[in-house]
Amino acid sequence: MSGKLVAIITGASSGIGAATAQLFAMEGYHVVLAARREDRISTLAKEFNSQGADALAIQADVTNRESIQAVVNQTLQECGQIDLLFNNAGFARQMWLEEMDLVRDIAQQVQVNIMGVLQTTQAVLPHMIERRSGHIINMSSMAGFVAPPTYSIYSTTKYAVRGFSEALRREVGVWGIEVSGIYPASVATEFTDHTEGKFRSDFLYPKVFQLSAQKVAKEVLRVTRSPKQTVILPRIMHFAKWMNILIPGVIDWIIERAFVRPERGL
Repeated sequence: MSGKLVAIITGASSGIGAATAQLFAMEGYHVVLAARREDRISTLAKEFNSQGADALAIQADVTNRESIQAVVNQTLQECGQIDLLFNNAGFARQMWLEEMDLVRDIAQQVQVNIMGVLQTTQAVLPHMIERRSGHIINMSSMAGFVAPPTYSIYSTTKYAVRGFSEALRREVGVWGIEVSGIYPASVATEFTDHTEGKFRSDFLYPKVFQLSAQKVAKEVLRVTRSPKQTVILPRIMHFAKWMNILIPGVIDWIIERAFVRPERGL
């Protein structure tokens, strides 16, 4: 072990995960890239290592407990410790609920976005508790504060991640373990390519507020240096959060007329 901090990043093959892995590698972390697409994470790890960083690629499926435990075991075997877990793996379907397939669109989102976070965290916790230190960062979404139509299941999973992060923080703080939640609005990654949304309007996530993966990665790094419970991105989304709490009826009215009725042809 080189004395470097060790970070496991799930969903590291692209988007926010890959950008975060690159930034952490540049900052001197020993980065463990975990994702299903082995070819992508292997290529990234080789690229980082060629630049003098320490990176390890491990194929993983966050819905499979044995796969996750293998990531933890191999990380401990090769790196000696785990200082940071970034639960980043996740996906969404942008569809009306009645059009979703129960297994492919609903159950799979629950398995990846909720069970993946729970299982990975549970696998890492015993080591962090034993060391009395660690940081768990959970990738949620603004959809975990303001639930938009056509993202009903995705919002369900991200509200769950928010509740889990809050409860976990209160469980493990006594061991010196930090827990943070990241809540970005729209991010320009291939994430949106897999939502299968076929809507005309970008009203729900206007491009003017769209973030880059690198911007989110910088915020993840910042929260490791100065731990926070909640990070909402961009900051203007705090306004949307409070509007949804204080005047939900007005928000319902606006969304119905600006998005739901036009998209449903009413």
